[in-house]
Amino acid sequence: MEAGGIAWVLVSSALVLFMTPGLALFYGGMDRSRNVLNMFMMNFWCLLIVPIVWVIAGFSLAYSGSGSFIGNLDWTLLSGLGIDAADAGGDGGKLILAAIFLGMFAVITPALISGAVADRMKFSAWAVFVPAWILLVYCPVSFWIYGGVWGDGLTGWLGVRGSLDFAGGTVIHVNAGIAALAAVLVLGKRKGWPKEGHPPHSMPLVMLGTGILWFGWFGFNAGSAFDANGVAIQAFMNTFLAAAAGGLAWGIVERIRDGHFTNLGVASGIVAGLVAITPGAGYVSGMSPIWIGLIAGVICSFAVQLKFKGKFDDSLDVVGVHFVGGLIGSLLIGLFADPAFFGSEFGAGLLNGGGATLLIEQIVANVVTIIYSFIITGLILLAIKAVIGIRVSEEDEETGLDLTQHAESAYNIGEVTMGRG
Repeated sequence: MEAGGIAWVLVSSALVLFMTPGLALFYGGMDRSRNVLNMFMMNFWCLLIVPIVWVIAGFSLAYSGSGSFIGNLDWTLLSGLGIDAADAGGDGGKLILAAIFLGMFAVITPALISGAVADRMKFSAWAVFVPAWILLVYCPVSFWIYGGVWGDGLTGWLGVRGSLDFAGGTVIHVNAGIAALAAVLVLGKRKGWPKEGHPPHSMPLVMLGTGILWFGWFGFNAGSAFDANGVAIQAFMNTFLAAAAGGLAWGIVERIRDGHFTNLGVASGIVAGLVAITPGAGYVSGMSPIWIGLIAGVICSFAVQLKFKGKFDDSLDVVGVHFVGGLIGSLLIGLFADPAFFGSEFGAGLLNGGGATLLIEQIVANVVTIIYSFIITGLILLAIKAVIGIRVSEEDEETGLDLTQHAESAYNIGEVTMGRG
């Protein structure tokens, strides 16, 4: 890689890292005031534990080797990763760069699940769940799509079949979204839900978090080109347009349906558009990202209501936005993928003369991911429940997780006194 490409991937890595604090603000603002620090810590726990797990074994399991289903242990403990130049038998640090960049994705993926289990999960259970989920769910699914790509060539069985996932629609959003559904089914409903409303306690935090996520997502998608090139430029533009279209579509739906154009709706629509464009950011062009964002904004605005009909308490709409949005974006690759623009090695979408082959492969990859992630996530949580328990007591839930789990309060507001004294 040239110096410019290396610099872009390093900057992109920092942008993706910044998304996790942005997600904490986004979720924290949507949560209740007595639980906002708990939500922050659930996200920051991912920043603390996942990098360690990633360099010990995660990166190797997710990407190394020549198998079809899981990586080997060649890169455990960063073994074999160095910065020697090619003439000295090395790769100049390319594998370390990949470990850095892809590790940021590994950090934010379980953090997405935190929004579904807000207000009622024991932090000790979350602390155990995150590394277990990374190793048992995230790494295998990553290998199925991308395995071998950093070695002698793609070997992961879904990738070899022809499934496309540019920056993590299936691996990250569908995977985390369906895991969130499994988690809320095992965990159970919040006390008083759905009779009691749980509105966001701070919309300014939500909007700030949305802005940070949008900003970081340029590294998420455009950085996935793994170079400073034309694909990165197109992915950047696609990310910009899909987010705008998603926010616009959700806001218009709200205005027609409810009579108001709300901040929460626009923020949710922006995120839905970002999620939907992620799998196809490097495979579509022209007006396609706008269509993808519009479709995701409309469908996700209705999908977030499914939890009431299905009676599953997805606290902050992870299923409705990330699972549904990621699934929409991944399947729409089968319609909009444009190999004439990005190269013949990519399959063509149905609307670009490729027939239904790519769409079928997208369906297969997502169905397999949904089934695997749902089952294994459920088993992990049931095991944790049996050993240490996963849910706080009703008293702790009523008091708030900030105090009961962390002995802190987000808002220490003293008495307001009048006069000079």
